[in-house]
Amino acid sequence: MYSILLSAGWPIWPLLIISILGLAIVIERAWYLRQIQVFPKNSLESAFSLANSLSNGKSVTDSEISSLQQSSPAGSLFACLLKEKSQGASANNAIEELQATAQSVWLKLDRYLGVLATIATVAPLLGLFGTVVGMIEIFGSQGSISNIGGAAGSPQQLAHGISVALYNTAFGLLIAIPALAAWRGLRAMANQRQRECEEFTRQLFKKLYPTDSSKS
Repeated sequence: MYSILLSAGWPIWPLLIISILGLAIVIERAWYLRQIQVFPKNSLESAFSLANSLSNGKSVTDSEISSLQQSSPAGSLFACLLKEKSQGASANNAIEELQATAQSVWLKLDRYLGVLATIATVAPLLGLFGTVVGMIEIFGSQGSISNIGGAAGSPQQLAHGISVALYNTAFGLLIAIPALAAWRGLRAMANQRQRECEEFTRQLFKKLYPTDSSKS
């Protein structure tokens, strides 16, 4: 493998760098977007337990809300509603604060996915660039041999040079195809986590503001 990287020339190194970056993003996002990561164990029970306390007129401490907020991305949404309810905010004000918090949470769920999509797009172009550079070097060397020795280089040398240059295209596709598949899969996971957050937050809102929910 190392000999192939050396034979493919310097254009292969940017491809190698973005392949390592893409792999790191895939691993990090696959870990972050797990359901247990977004909805830790007992987080939903804790949120609805605090909502029951507020609905029954009991007080909820700031530390309890803060602990829920820091537990997970979904916890930030639950904590936002609980905080607004504990401060006596109206349903409309709670919705405004919830929308602002939701935008921050969605950004966390979508983090680095744009970079992964860019890698899937750029990798074939970098591979093609490497191939073009290799072909220029090959034909340049063939021309130099012809001018100096009066005869063109052997067809075997030319064929070998072309095959080496095509390593760049092959490596670019080898990066782009898995990166595109991973991006689609992670994009679907992020959308699923977002829908789950929206559904559980809606249920919590209905519990905290039952009158306003029935009117809407």
